[in-house]
Amino acid sequence: MATRITGRRWKAMAAVLAAASGMAAHAVALASPAAALPGGTEYVNLGDSVSAGSGVAPIASGQLPQCWQSEQNFAHIVAAESGYRLTDVSCGGAKTGDFYQPQYPGTRAQLDALSPSTELVTVMIGGNNNDTFAGAMATCIGAWAVSPGAFDPCKSRYGAGLFEPITSQTYPALVKALEDVHARAPRAHVVVVGYPWLLPATGGCFPQFPIAQGDVPYLRDLQATLNDAIARAAAETGTSFVDMARVSEGHDGCKPVGERWIEPLVYSAQPVPVHPNADGERALAREVAAVIANG
Repeated sequence: MATRITGRRWKAMAAVLAAASGMAAHAVALASPAAALPGGTEYVNLGDSVSAGSGVAPIASGQLPQCWQSEQNFAHIVAAESGYRLTDVSCGGAKTGDFYQPQYPGTRAQLDALSPSTELVTVMIGGNNNDTFAGAMATCIGAWAVSPGAFDPCKSRYGAGLFEPITSQTYPALVKALEDVHARAPRAHVVVVGYPWLLPATGGCFPQFPIAQGDVPYLRDLQATLNDAIARAAAETGTSFVDMARVSEGHDGCKPVGERWIEPLVYSAQPVPVHPNADGERALAREVAAVIANG
């Protein structure tokens, strides 16, 4: 028999999802230079909580805890291994709009970290635009909660409605953001990174992700649509693309500890669920470093 989520438990899950998409509600997004050799490549990392490594301990030096930028995120790993001089302004909850204006009072726009002397830029952004990740996850959990016996209540109710904003709004916002990164840093090799799989292709895993079985591929298709938008925006703007979907197959949040690169919503091993864990950030670093080397 399916377990029904009570109103109190549903509210708690929704609060966790909201926190995961915007951990930096009162943070100051400070630049945090990684340990690097003097005179190394000038490197800037931009983006959201996945770029920031939110939830992976420890918090980066110079960052307030609320920003959840990890000193073990992929950018810090790449910089430390290659001797780059890193300025990391990634911050939990960031959208493309935060490239242009301060995300929170007292902060600066992320694009302000770039200059004509910048030589390398990495970007992970788009998952928070239109509340794509956290909003869709919460919506589908809610659909299961009110129809626990249904096969795909979220897909049946919302259909293409969750996908349309990615095409009509997120994609053009990504193109503009990447064009403006190139304009601010005309000498830089710019690399945009796709998101690793959150869920398996089919099946799912209850209660780690309390989603109807038929809605697991629905949410997976939603993520594929976002990754495709990122890849197309990269191609349109002459930006290198890191395809994390390909290499993260079999490492989603339903896999056991030691195999998964993403932490599940329930029984997460870190304080920010549905985000890459330390293994996931190391995998991101490997793929990013390979693209940088090929570039």
